[in-house]
Amino acid sequence: MPTTSIEKSSPGVPFFDQSSSFTELWPLIEQHIDDVFDRGKFSHGRKVAELERALAEYTGARHAVAVNSGTDALVLLLRAAGIGPGDEVVVPAFSFFASASAVSLAGATPVFADITADGDYGMDPASAEAAVTGRTRAVMPVHLFSQPADLAALGALAERRGLRLLEDSAEGIGMRWDGTHTGLYGDGGVLSFFPTKTLGALGDAGMILTDDPEIAEQAGVLRHHGRMGRTIDHIAGISNLSGVSGTNSKMDDVQAAVLLAKLTRLDRDIARRRELADAYTERLAGADGVLAVPRTVDRGVPVDPVTYVYLVEVERRDELVAHLAARGIGTETYYPRPLHLQPAYADRPGHRPGAFPRAEAACARTLALPLYPDLTEAGLDAVCTAIFDFYAGRQ
Repeated sequence: MPTTSIEKSSPGVPFFDQSSSFTELWPLIEQHIDDVFDRGKFSHGRKVAELERALAEYTGARHAVAVNSGTDALVLLLRAAGIGPGDEVVVPAFSFFASASAVSLAGATPVFADITADGDYGMDPASAEAAVTGRTRAVMPVHLFSQPADLAALGALAERRGLRLLEDSAEGIGMRWDGTHTGLYGDGGVLSFFPTKTLGALGDAGMILTDDPEIAEQAGVLRHHGRMGRTIDHIAGISNLSGVSGTNSKMDDVQAAVLLAKLTRLDRDIARRRELADAYTERLAGADGVLAVPRTVDRGVPVDPVTYVYLVEVERRDELVAHLAARGIGTETYYPRPLHLQPAYADRPGHRPGAFPRAEAACARTLALPLYPDLTEAGLDAVCTAIFDFYAGRQ
């Protein structure tokens, strides 16, 4: 995950806290967990199947395949879509490391593209097309922070060049492009349920979304050691023959239980996040010149943004982080270094400073402020006051 500037136990305003929400939701969570204990199957069981049905209904997906993390969801989606050794996948240079490492773990090679100048932090279609070679098999945009990447342009690119369009929609629950939920515009996408996500579990969990029955079937096989036939909520499925070399990526039923309870208030949480984001934007309007607030890009079609992260671009970012930390205010740096300059990929030809200037500029300037449904107005005001004090030279 991104670099954390302050431990949760510090006083002030933590970057993330959901204690109030859990207190409110605990009776429903307890009911779901009791169901798990009564059933006696704690992994890949009935509660996981129930979550798959619920998320398919919420997103409109024909198929939802539960796995044990957002990263595994990406790896298995890529493999299920036929991506493997010798293939290349175009990904943005500005994203969490898993967007690239998932491609590597699938046996393919990530090839990087710059982000747009529009302020959505999404993959630039022109840069993505320039990265396409004879080995390219897929384009994988990432929907970051609050809004989808330019799916129309990237979808047209994929169709024009005969490529798969696979979406890293790990942050995208609730986001829609012209009525289509993120992850479903192309061949498939993913959701992450890491605890800080808009819909978060108590630990790692993930989901593959697709309308393609072949991708769904293959992903379902891959997540359970390549075992064929019915395995979910089927104890005897452990004896099924393995048709391919899969992995152990089954979702725990306790995580599914928590997610089912939290799903009942997801739309309410999304609305609260929007209220807080609007409040930040209003209060920080006077910081023009040293701080830029996020904005939704007009794509010419209806887009449903969801503020997972309230990301600002600031002058003297690292000094501001230290100032906020001294006041007990947590922040996250999304992302400290672009993917092409990460040590795992920096030795490849062309991976040098300046190769993807917009991604590199974002890495130097972006900062995420506390934003979650349990954040109070007083906490938000404390963050804004501390920011204005920093740029006014007040300690």
